[in-house]
Amino acid sequence: MGKVYDRFEERLEIQAIADDITSKYVPPHVNIFYCLGGITLTCFLVQVATGFAMTFYYRPTVTEAFASVQYLMTEVNFGWLIRSIHRWSASMMVLMMILHVFRVYLTGGFKKPRELTWVTGVILAVLTVSFGVTGYSLPWDQIGYWAVKIVTGVPEAIPVIGSPLVELLRGSVSVGQSTLTRFYSLHTFILPLLTAVFMPMHFLMIRKQGIPGPL
Repeated sequence: MGKVYDRFEERLEIQAIADDITSKYVPPHVNIFYCLGGITLTCFLVQVATGFAMTFYYRPTVTEAFASVQYLMTEVNFGWLIRSIHRWSASMMVLMMILHVFRVYLTGGFKKPRELTWVTGVILAVLTVSFGVTGYSLPWDQIGYWAVKIVTGVPEAIPVIGSPLVELLRGSVSVGQSTLTRFYSLHTFILPLLTAVFMPMHFLMIRKQGIPGPL
C-alpha cells in the first residue's frame, strides 16, 4: 500500500492537498451557529441518498404514484424508514437553510468582498424551497394534488404572461400527468444538477475568502 500511495503522492501531491484542507485558519469568534451551512449540506446529502433509493420503487404517473409510495411504505424492507428519513431531513434542510441565511445576514457575511458568495447562497436557498415544492407533490395524494394546483395557479395573477406561465408549469391547462412529469423531472434531475453547480461555487468562495470577522 505504501508504494501505491507513494506513486500517487509523487504525481498528485496528495499530502499538500490534505494539509491545505485541514490547516485552514478558523477565527476565534466562530461558534456553533457557523455550522448551520454544513448541517444544511449534510441534510442535502441525506436527501440525495434516500431519494436515489426511492427512485427504484416510485412510479411518476398519476395512476401509479400514490400506490407506489404505499408499496414503498408497507412492503419494501425499511422503505418506511427511508421515506421518513427523506421527509424529516427535507424539513430539517429547509429549517437549517433559513437559520443559516439569517446568521449570515446578521453577521454581515454578505458585505464586500463576499457579495458573490451571498448571491450563490440565495440561489441555493431558492433551489432548496423549489425542492420542497416539487417533492411535496410526488406522492400525488389529495394534499399533493391541491398543493400543486394552488402553487401553479399563483402566477396567473401576473398580467399578460400569467396564463402562459401557468400552462408552462402545468404542461397543460389543467393539473395532470404532464404536471407530475414536470415536477418529477425538476425534483430528481434539474434541481439536483443546478445544486451540484452552485454548491461547489459557494463552498469554493467561502474557502477562498474565509469566514468574515465579528461585527
